[in-house]
Amino acid sequence: MNRPPRTWLPVAAVTCTLVFWASAFVAIRHLADDFSPGAMALGRLVVATVCLAVPALGLGRPRLARRDLLPIVVIGVLWFGVYNVALNAGEERVDAGTAAMLIQLAPLLIATLAAIFLSERFTVHLGIGLALGFGGVAVIALSASPGGSSDVVGVLLCLLSAAVYSVSLILQKPLVGRLPAVQITWLACTVGTLSCLPFAGSLVREAAAAPLSSIWWLVYLGVFPTAIAFTTYAYALRHMSAGNLGVTTYLVPPITIVLGVIFLAEAPPAMAYAGGALALVGVAVARRRPRPRVEPDDAAGPQAGESSRLSPTQR
Repeated sequence: MNRPPRTWLPVAAVTCTLVFWASAFVAIRHLADDFSPGAMALGRLVVATVCLAVPALGLGRPRLARRDLLPIVVIGVLWFGVYNVALNAGEERVDAGTAAMLIQLAPLLIATLAAIFLSERFTVHLGIGLALGFGGVAVIALSASPGGSSDVVGVLLCLLSAAVYSVSLILQKPLVGRLPAVQITWLACTVGTLSCLPFAGSLVREAAAAPLSSIWWLVYLGVFPTAIAFTTYAYALRHMSAGNLGVTTYLVPPITIVLGVIFLAEAPPAMAYAGGALALVGVAVARRRPRPRVEPDDAAGPQAGESSRLSPTQR
């Protein structure tokens, strides 16, 4: 019989994920001078795949149903492949804190996708949230691009990462209910590694020319923000709702900004903070659920009537 997890375990898993993911934005920004986006993604995924293989295979052969294959392949290509390459390319153009704020549009995109593909109601709150969220993105884009278009490209690449993250999260939720989190992460990471193999030549050349410190940063990306953090996130997703878990990632941008100031001596432009706050307000508004309307007769009538029929001793 499966025992319910201790209450502190999902909380610890979320905390671990947030800190490691925040550090990833800083590490990616640091490595931009030594590794191209595709080579960095491949190096990170190779390390993560090797690290995850031991615990994943230690649980035995993954018991996959035929219906599980396509979602795992899509998650691997999108979340581990496209997400990493696009984010790496985006952080060549925008700072780590700005990139982290843009990725936090994912919960808003998840709500929109659910309304389109899962027949959930498109509420007024969702419409207002979309307007506020993308208004915030526009402010961030303007703050990041005072005189050229290159930073706008960086903003769009980060938004692409947020979009594929949103799709992948929806696909992953049913899987974590049937399969161990570490096996799902390992399988998807392996698919992502295979999808990035065209960058193998670039990785070999750039790794040979990179300083040893950058190699260690690349290994860090593979072990902690990828192998460990994606597994702890999948574990938390198994024991929490996707919506509640998505809200916790709002803590990633402030952690990233602090780490960026400490390790990179850089922070987002002042105007980007306003845009990030506006985008997060949009996410909060979009996630708001209207309270169910309770008729007065239903709320008080029967109870009042029953109370009036009670004898003094029964009351």
